[in-house]
Amino acid sequence: MNAPHLTENEHRRIACIAESYARLTGRPLVADSDADPVEALWRAPMAIVAHGTEADPIFFFGNRTALVLFEMDFDEFRRLPSRFSAEPLLREERARLLERVTKNGIIADYAGVRISASGRRFRIANASVWNLTDRRGNAVGQAAAFSEWIEMTATT
Repeated sequence: MNAPHLTENEHRRIACIAESYARLTGRPLVADSDADPVEALWRAPMAIVAHGTEADPIFFFGNRTALVLFEMDFDEFRRLPSRFSAEPLLREERARLLERVTKNGIIADYAGVRISASGRRFRIANASVWNLTDRRGNAVGQAAAFSEWIEMTATT
């Protein structure tokens, strides 16, 4: 899967994912720090997703690992309200998580069930979720990264 073609504004917005993480933790999100940050995020073996600050936040980025898990292409994913990445019964839990992230800036212990476009469910674990801020400290969204997931069966 090739990296998507991005406008300059989209490129800056996506680069903010890695920049915000580094500001909060003092560590790079991805190891390939010499590469273009957006290309490094795209190629990362962990799933990385981010949504904006809309009243009903919409994803603006999912890397190739995330797109495979969610069974979508980049353009489809960028139209998805992030609440639809969780099952309806788990959306209240997800809302509590996002409130915790808003308050603390970052958490590194999130686990939950996500749902792909085909309805396939997978459980993520040890996910980091953090606030995205521009260089002036203005909130521009939230992001998540995870490298642990388990496919679920109907009885799981």
